[in-house]
Amino acid sequence: MSESLLKIGELAARAGVSIRTVDYYTTLGLISPAQRTAGNYRLYRAGDVDRIHLVQRLEVHGLPLEDIARAFAAGPADTAAVLGQIDTDLRTLQEACDSASPEVHGLLSVIANRVHSLITIALQLPPDLPL
Repeated sequence: MSESLLKIGELAARAGVSIRTVDYYTTLGLISPAQRTAGNYRLYRAGDVDRIHLVQRLEVHGLPLEDIARAFAAGPADTAAVLGQIDTDLRTLQEACDSASPEVHGLLSVIANRVHSLITIALQLPPDLPL
């Protein structure tokens, strides 16, 4: 089993980030060590590389790391509530876009595209991604 676990430096190298970034993500709860060695080195799952990339994509789209961490910490029971809120927000955005002036319509279109990008990222999450 330990063959599939990575030391912090290996994880950082595979994810293309610094060890400091891995430390920061660990502190925020975005990733967690799977176990520790006898020498107290943190060992991470290979899947944490994908999780780091997901965090980076979400951050590029404007989500604060603290919000991403809260979303990861939310249990599966919270999914229905989150999807319901997204549906409500999208309807509100569509209504605002339909009644907006041409100047505001452009801005709302940009916002709608951002929302679409975030939903696309969410739909690409592997179902077995350890959250």
